[in-house]
Amino acid sequence: MTRTKAISAGLLAGFVAAVLMTTAMLLLATLGVATPLVIIGDRLSVFIPPGPFLSLMGKVGGYNHLKQLGVGSTIAGQIVVGAIGGALYALLSRSTEEQPRAGGNTIRDSRIAWSAPAIWTMSIFVVLPIVIFAIALWPVLGTSSIGLPIQVARLVTLIGFALCVLLFERTLVTGFRFLMVGTGRWAVRGSQRDVPTKEFTPSIGRRAFVLGTIGLAAIGGGIALARKLYRAATFSYDGTQYKGSIVQPITPNDLFYCVTKNVIDPKVNIDVWHLEIGGLVQNPATWRLQDLVGFKPTTQETTLMCISNSLEAGLISNAVWKGLPLRDLLDQAGVLSGAARVRLHGVDNYTDTIPLEKAMEPSTLLAYEMNGVPLPDRHGYPLRVIVPGYFGEKNVKWLTKVEVTDANAKGFYEAQGWGPDFIVPTRSRIDVPDDWMFVSLSKVTAPIEVKGIAFGGDRGISRVEISFDDGQTWSDAEIYYSGGNLAWSLWKAQWTPAAMGDYPLLVRATDGEGDLQEFEEDRGPFSGVSGLHRINVRVTA
Repeated sequence: MTRTKAISAGLLAGFVAAVLMTTAMLLLATLGVATPLVIIGDRLSVFIPPGPFLSLMGKVGGYNHLKQLGVGSTIAGQIVVGAIGGALYALLSRSTEEQPRAGGNTIRDSRIAWSAPAIWTMSIFVVLPIVIFAIALWPVLGTSSIGLPIQVARLVTLIGFALCVLLFERTLVTGFRFLMVGTGRWAVRGSQRDVPTKEFTPSIGRRAFVLGTIGLAAIGGGIALARKLYRAATFSYDGTQYKGSIVQPITPNDLFYCVTKNVIDPKVNIDVWHLEIGGLVQNPATWRLQDLVGFKPTTQETTLMCISNSLEAGLISNAVWKGLPLRDLLDQAGVLSGAARVRLHGVDNYTDTIPLEKAMEPSTLLAYEMNGVPLPDRHGYPLRVIVPGYFGEKNVKWLTKVEVTDANAKGFYEAQGWGPDFIVPTRSRIDVPDDWMFVSLSKVTAPIEVKGIAFGGDRGISRVEISFDDGQTWSDAEIYYSGGNLAWSLWKAQWTPAAMGDYPLLVRATDGEGDLQEFEEDRGPFSGVSGLHRINVRVTA
């Protein structure tokens, strides 16, 4: 058997084995088990600073395309590495083809070579990948799309990966032996010469065709599973924005803005889910949803906004949330001295932190209802955190663990480099009219209505002003809806242009503490945008 043919056979066997392994991972994903196809991206993303991350996202066409590129690259890379692993197996197997034996005889026996002890193939293709996988991805192994507790999910993830790499190893070895049947020479001891085998076996070309057909069938199965997962993926709603003339005081659940790091968001099975309270506490505890619903409920209107929301964008929405104050559970747990922050864990391995003082405020909720109904899956069923006045990523969805920690704790985006200030600055936006709307002066029979939103985090809004001359003069707008100190306000104004021309319209708000909205020079580039929203209206004859 030549070296080239052995390597070719190893490449084919490795390719087929990697395809079967990838298909198995896709199958596990449909069952809610985390696999490298997704969690590798989660693990790597925390090492990419916000600047390069946003630049990369822009180059590939947005976050959804970046997710698809990440998963696709992982699948392709996994198959390539599997094929290379097959070639390595072929070389290591072939190196045992000549084996010296006692009495000076040499055995040239391909059947012995291709049946090398399983201990080294298990070590290289099963044990070693599991060890590397566990060490490299330990922080994200607790991912569970169905809501398993973190420690249980970590074990399930490792078992699932172990089964996949075992499938790879067994397929590789079996496939390679199948291709090698009858390609060597039988060994004859003593003074006898080696003689060719007389057994009939199909040609290697036919065996390669059979093995390739198995690989194609596995690819077909993998594509079917990938399509099923694609339909369940977040691509259809991730990046949902809420702005323009459709804005209402309370945002409908299906229109509420959405940003998620996940390719597939969790759909939690309430029968396996629970909430853990632990860390620097005297009395760690575990709670089921029915236990939490038994606490005295709090209902509050609160607006959430993404830290990456630009002045004109719609990654901001308002809802009425029902739940219980987080401090009710922390009080029962008994916070220990040295505690400074609270780290919040989602079942999707997402984490974030808030100061202990903020966690103890009565308005920081563990919410289980949104606008009068149980939380929708995409918004964190069965439980999420509502942290008024902080950007959206602090409001962790699919909550499964509350960990009281010291001052050094960091969350997902904090580790990536966002912040350090996560407090929402005062913002306002013009929703109507559209930017660069054309208005015919001869057809203006009534004042033009200008409408928008204003948001002051947890400080409320006391005043909104509008300018029709690029900020030279300002006039008060009418606040026709106020959601209170924790929510946005909706405003409107009437405007009649005096002549033709381009009119720059600006809006600014004053929060409930009397601070005027302005550009904050000292706010970091990854702590949320500040400044004034501006649109242009062109008035023609």
